[in-house]
Amino acid sequence: MEQESDFLTTLTAQLLCRATDGVARIPPVDHGTELDPFLLRLERYLPDLLDGMQRAYRSVEALAPWIEQLVDLMLAHHVQRPRELRLLDLQRALRPDWLQVPGQVGYVCYVDRFADTLGGVLDHLDHLEQLGVTYLHLMPLLRPRPGNSDGGYAVADYRAVDPALGTIGELEQLAGELRRRGLSLCIDVVLNHVAREHAWAVAARQGDVRYRRYFWVLPGRSQVEAFERTLPEVFPDFAPGNFTFDEEMGGWVWTTFNDFQWDLNWSNPEVLLEFADLILHLANLGIDVFRLDAIAFLWKRQGTDCQNQPEVHALVQTLRAVARIVAPAVAFKAEAIVAPDQLMQYLGRGAHHGKVSDLAYHNGLMVQIWSSLASRDTRLMTTALRRLPRKPSSCAWVTYLRCHDDIGWAVSDEDAAAVGLDGPTHRRFLGQYYAGLFPGSHARGEPFQVNRRSGDSRSSGTTAALNGLELALEHDNDELLQLSIERILLGHAVVMTFDGLPLIYMGDEIGMISDRSYREDPDRAGDNRWMHRPHMPWERVARRHARGTVEQRVFDGLRRLIAARKRTPQLHAATVVELLDSPPAILALARPHHLGRLTALFNFSETPQRMPLPPGAGPFDCIAERPVPIRVGQISLPPYGRVWLLAD
Repeated sequence: MEQESDFLTTLTAQLLCRATDGVARIPPVDHGTELDPFLLRLERYLPDLLDGMQRAYRSVEALAPWIEQLVDLMLAHHVQRPRELRLLDLQRALRPDWLQVPGQVGYVCYVDRFADTLGGVLDHLDHLEQLGVTYLHLMPLLRPRPGNSDGGYAVADYRAVDPALGTIGELEQLAGELRRRGLSLCIDVVLNHVAREHAWAVAARQGDVRYRRYFWVLPGRSQVEAFERTLPEVFPDFAPGNFTFDEEMGGWVWTTFNDFQWDLNWSNPEVLLEFADLILHLANLGIDVFRLDAIAFLWKRQGTDCQNQPEVHALVQTLRAVARIVAPAVAFKAEAIVAPDQLMQYLGRGAHHGKVSDLAYHNGLMVQIWSSLASRDTRLMTTALRRLPRKPSSCAWVTYLRCHDDIGWAVSDEDAAAVGLDGPTHRRFLGQYYAGLFPGSHARGEPFQVNRRSGDSRSSGTTAALNGLELALEHDNDELLQLSIERILLGHAVVMTFDGLPLIYMGDEIGMISDRSYREDPDRAGDNRWMHRPHMPWERVARRHARGTVEQRVFDGLRRLIAARKRTPQLHAATVVELLDSPPAILALARPHHLGRLTALFNFSETPQRMPLPPGAGPFDCIAERPVPIRVGQISLPPYGRVWLLAD
């Protein structure tokens, strides 16, 4: 241990000297200061980088040549970083909580679905500014394989944009315009796999030994079966198994998601260097946030489900240190849809505390909101959210009501039992309810990936369709329409109250219903998630200013929520969330803060509810900007009512 520590000390000194010599060769006009900030950041984050590599690959001594390459790579990208982005690095270094402030609200869309092209996105930025968002996540836009690309997640070239959407230059132009308007840009980087058509895979199939080592290729069926014994199937309906035999490779290629998505071998340090290079290249184009897709699957270990392995967190810590050294304005968002006991690892626990990702999806919150809307009961939600460990104060959840994906009913048997429910029965109920198959359901979704043995299914459909708006329009029923709009606004109000960065999914701001025309596209017909990925109906968006329309009622309701959030400092992501006791139909929580305790109450039913005013709660509602009536110490909430209460 002492010998290893001595080696690390020597290696650190050598790397700092190497970087200092490199910086000395940069013309002063290129870095502008006598003491380059790159060296200061290298000194600060090099220990995190080395620790991450040591935990992932065990022997840092054997990795010394790779680490030297990595330092040279970082220096090269530092030299290429535009001056405007270096200024942004300094600004965000002075405000490291820039993603945690209540003023941050995000919007998520596919480029082609939102505005056809990157140029079209530029033309519609006024819409986003009117809504009040400050963060734009453009779903997969890097060049995918032709045909079925799993919605863009089978990337054939990380350095090019899908030609149907535009060019890499137009992406850089869009990033610059967003920055000038005060919006940050997030894009997806798929870490676990590449398309079979990616240059690395093509070279591997052509016999290049170096690139063959970039992938998992097992020679025989017995090795495959040894892994398969403990591996779940992600898409059992249309992509069963986790391996695909490839004639050119002469073996079984690991394909967790689809046969055209080849899993990368992250136990090979060259793969880490490739992605460090790619991320820094994209950061220098002006990308602010990287959504690290399929992050949970990076490390493979026989006898496990090959998800959430310790090396995953070590690898991402290393990549985060690389970004901190070269482009500290950049943030990482972990796409880890995993069990609650695993989720916190993606923000960093123990040795990785606060060193993995800046953001992580709060999938459990989304699931519990929909569960409570179906059952009109928040006890399961309160129990499940109370059990989630506290996140690092320097990180934030990504909170959301809907996304591009299906809803998987991730309700644990333990949480269900704690409130007197049977887990499997409740999960089946939710699948049936949101498919419109349960008596009294207001939803118009569809089941996704039905498990014939357990009866479990996931659910597809837009927020509006799942919340009853589609049903209300079918029946031309004003009462049902009003209830559906209130449910939409309630769900978003909950999302905006938790300790994170809330996201609005494209079309939810105007109550967009599901589109079943995907069935006419042979590349998409077998995947009903495309029903909640329709093209933006700009003719409907235009009605958002026409008083009394569905579009206006939803848009203005969300805009008021966003404005209220921005003027409420208690909603900073570093402020803890306390789940309070409440009647079954009401969710009650508090956000303690030095400027006053915020108490939030939400009615998850279509009937009015009353409850005693919680201790420390005041009468002033920050959403409505007026006091609410308190009678005999009790507060009344209308159907799907929501309040953020402060003391006078």
